[in-house]
Amino acid sequence: MADIDDSEAERHRAKMAKRKAVQDAEVAQKTIEKGLLIVNTGPGKGKTTAAFGLALRMLGYGRRVGVVQFIKGKWHTGEKDAFKAFGDQLVWYSMGEGFTWETQDLKRDIAAAEAAWVRVEELMADPSISLLVLDELNIALRYDYLDLDRVVAALKGRREDLHVVVTGRNAKPALTEAADLVTEMGATKHHFSAGVKAQQGIEF
Repeated sequence: MADIDDSEAERHRAKMAKRKAVQDAEVAQKTIEKGLLIVNTGPGKGKTTAAFGLALRMLGYGRRVGVVQFIKGKWHTGEKDAFKAFGDQLVWYSMGEGFTWETQDLKRDIAAAEAAWVRVEELMADPSISLLVLDELNIALRYDYLDLDRVVAALKGRREDLHVVVTGRNAKPALTEAADLVTEMGATKHHFSAGVKAQQGIEF
């Protein structure tokens, strides 16, 4: 490590003290506490992974979490197994039957999405649920499996303390407009393009 003389150390301390004062003042202005509507979208990897990170954080505080998967359903995943350790603190419903190119049955896809949405409405009405993860809801909305206006209205009208995370590519503008937090995950580089298959512990 390079030697740091006393004058340089003092300049750094003064600079950081000013920065801290600005930061503390900004934080003090934030007084609202509410349930957030969070959207993780974009072509990059990690949308569901980030949502499950929030779920783990919420579970760590002893609060209940609900997960409803819209498209996914047939795949076995490590995170689902891991979350079993939390018992009934987490409720998980895999309601999908695969992507539309796998099912090749539009009526079945729509019926699966409708059944998943009924489950979402039940969980939103459950006051014991603090966080609800709606995995791949964006995909169901993209393919018009569900009515967008109905979904957005229900999410906007949820109870004030409920946090909801929606994942999936191509989030609809109406949903991102209603959201409190939107993260667009970019695809700078992906191993799949180099011929690397989906691997246990990384993709599932």
